[in-house]
Amino acid sequence: MVVETADAGSVTSCRGASLLKCIGPFTITVSPSPIPVDLTHHFLIAMPSMVDTNFAKSLTYICEHNEQGALGVVVNRPIEMTLKTLFEQIDIPLRDETRSRLPVYFGGPVQVDRGFVLHRPPGDWESTLHINAQIGLTTSRDILKAVGEGHGPEHLLVSLGYAGWAPGQLEQELSQNAWLTVGADLDVIFELPAEQRLSAAMSLLGIDLARLSDDVGHA
Repeated sequence: MVVETADAGSVTSCRGASLLKCIGPFTITVSPSPIPVDLTHHFLIAMPSMVDTNFAKSLTYICEHNEQGALGVVVNRPIEMTLKTLFEQIDIPLRDETRSRLPVYFGGPVQVDRGFVLHRPPGDWESTLHINAQIGLTTSRDILKAVGEGHGPEHLLVSLGYAGWAPGQLEQELSQNAWLTVGADLDVIFELPAEQRLSAAMSLLGIDLARLSDDVGHA
């Protein structure tokens, strides 16, 4: 597997910019939504009727949502790879034994050979989308070097790939009741094991995941 992390020389133009402008394009033609919505820093909870295997039973954190589309990271799909294995593949020493056992995640079906680091606090890295004052999404190699050396952000989730929506696409899916939405609680991502995150996000809505029916609309 080839894992791509942007090096410092190739990402300086992305500092402080929309990450949707800096990563590779994805194009899907959809009808524009008549109702503007900003789901940045929200969870997307896949409805039981979701048939796309990339997102069935998924919890996605939306990092950016604007007129250019939406970008998120699936946060409850660990894969059969640890940070130790990932760091070995990209030739970065990892000294922290505890972090070496952390799983890498399937972040979404777009650019699955590229690494994305969701972390708090945001810090100051070469290519970081500052989602808000508490959390950032970084695509540059410098953050991984810092983690390997035993510092870096206190909390992190490393994924391969991301979830992307073209302009109006996510709004259209919401109108079709494909997702529930709720404001994100970062403790769900960074304090709970992966298998508990979906039900914890549902609890933010006061809904029992086990009793959720296909007929529930988006929140």
